[in-house]
Amino acid sequence: MKTVSVLGGGESGVGAALLAQQKGYKVFVSDYGLIPEKYKSELLEYKILFEERGHSFEKIVDSDIIIKSPGIPDESNLIKELIAQGKKHISEIEFASKFYNGQIISVTGSNGKSTTVSLIYNLLHDAGLNVGLGGNIGYAFSRLLIEEKEYDYIVLELSSFQLDDVYDFRSDIAVLLNISADHLDRYDYDISKYTASKWRLIERVRNGGMVILNKEDVLTQGLLEENSITDKVIQISSKDPIKSLSKDNGDLFEINLLGQHNLFNAAVAKTIAMELNIPEDVIQKGLLSFNALEHRLEKVAEINGVIYINDSKATNVDAVKYALSAVDLPMIWIAGGTDKGNDYTELVELVEGNVKVLICLGIDCLKLKDAFSNVIPEILETQAMSEAVSLANKKAVDNEVVLLSPACASFDLFDNYIHRGNEFKKEVFKIKSGIL
Repeated sequence: MKTVSVLGGGESGVGAALLAQQKGYKVFVSDYGLIPEKYKSELLEYKILFEERGHSFEKIVDSDIIIKSPGIPDESNLIKELIAQGKKHISEIEFASKFYNGQIISVTGSNGKSTTVSLIYNLLHDAGLNVGLGGNIGYAFSRLLIEEKEYDYIVLELSSFQLDDVYDFRSDIAVLLNISADHLDRYDYDISKYTASKWRLIERVRNGGMVILNKEDVLTQGLLEENSITDKVIQISSKDPIKSLSKDNGDLFEINLLGQHNLFNAAVAKTIAMELNIPEDVIQKGLLSFNALEHRLEKVAEINGVIYINDSKATNVDAVKYALSAVDLPMIWIAGGTDKGNDYTELVELVEGNVKVLICLGIDCLKLKDAFSNVIPEILETQAMSEAVSLANKKAVDNEVVLLSPACASFDLFDNYIHRGNEFKKEVFKIKSGIL
């Protein structure tokens, strides 16, 4: 019996473990930290061997297949030792693709992935197609394949970390939304390494497949000039996405989302739906029924004329650009967290004259404060979400916006961006209910 070692006991790792066991492999899961209880209970239920708080190197290195979860960097001691021993590791996405024969629609990019894949899924599902959604959103690709239901289409959100370890994986439709500086701490602060990771998706399209690119994204266009593509390429304008949202009769498709960037995301989804011969009336119904995803320009409440928006998923500068551009009212901006090599000068023009107060939320806000000290009239600092929202509530007046759009990772004060966004919403609801 062939053996599989899975490194990491989260959604990706446990999904891979369950699929590997179903396919007849002897499976071992190894996690350097603690495996979350919900995943540990699954491993126990299916009698899959696992370990926590460390790695049994000899057992792992002797495995026929080694699957690495995306959160584990190549700089970890275990991975460096495996590489030194000449042992190849693959991603869960690569492993799952070996057992799927349907069509794959994959989306990557620095920003907009979750909204775009959800839009695509919504349109295909509303059209009655047999479609699944997974990858970096919701369920692991592997988990979708252990279900009794067999999908004709699977829509995948793929991060650069997942793409780093794919080799034979192929998409039928591949989308690269944009590339901006993000996760550079994982790529030696070398953006060329990060862009190369994103481009791996475009290099891996099945013969006769389709590639969708952002017509104005500088880094994407640079990669396109450097690399020849023989597949069908569709370029969609992010600066003028309306052109790609036209119906055959010249009318425009309508959407129910804030911001020009979401017009672009909708144009991508509509283009894919049209490629799959979904009728225009079904596409329109699906676009209008789709609301903003949680933590992505999510309108939480309106209190005394002040609109509170949760954009906790905006963990890099480019994502905050979209948020600031989408809001056309004076605002109190809550930002900060774990900096990932950000260049805040890109935001100065959008912030100047529009943001009246910056509330820095994080353990170390020096870089953020320095960037806007001569741009924003008032800058405050806190390490508690309760205080951040309370301060914003005191500073905001009628016809203004309180925007949580951090530009940073959340790990200094929160478990993840979801935890951060939920804490923001909890404090806003306290204000609405009159507790504060």
